[in-house]
Amino acid sequence: MSIEPILTMLNHLEQLHTSLLRLSNDKTALLKSGDIDGIDQLLKEEQAHLAAIVQMDQNRVKAVKQYLTEQGSPVSAEPTMTQLIELADEPDKQPLAEAKDRLLHAIHALKQQNELNQQMTYQSLQFVNLSLDMIRPRPESVNYSKNEVQGQSQQGAKPKLSSFDSQA
Repeated sequence: MSIEPILTMLNHLEQLHTSLLRLSNDKTALLKSGDIDGIDQLLKEEQAHLAAIVQMDQNRVKAVKQYLTEQGSPVSAEPTMTQLIELADEPDKQPLAEAKDRLLHAIHALKQQNELNQQMTYQSLQFVNLSLDMIRPRPESVNYSKNEVQGQSQQGAKPKLSSFDSQA
């Protein structure tokens, strides 16, 4: 087996992550505008991208295991790109390293954008909670004071009368 199928999968993974980054950038704009329906639709598209990424990565792991087995190299349960590059033939190391770097760059950019979106979502929730707190009426305390409880618990005791009470 040549290294070409693995390079093709790495390039496809990079394209999927770059496409997911575009969706994440679109999500930022939707968060700013408050378009809930747009965000909902975008989340569905993100889920489809994530499923494709998971499937492609599983295929990559299988291809790497097969390549390493054919090379007579030891195969771990989850071989990494670094292991593959170290064990690959000399002419294959450079393209693998470049593909790995491009993929890592796309993943890093996606991570940063997702962190921004997470912060924006959290701030939006804080604003909504603050707004709700401002318009909701505050319930009055339903707790009794110690004096009120003691006054009610003394049965047969004559209640105190103020100067405005007509009983004497």
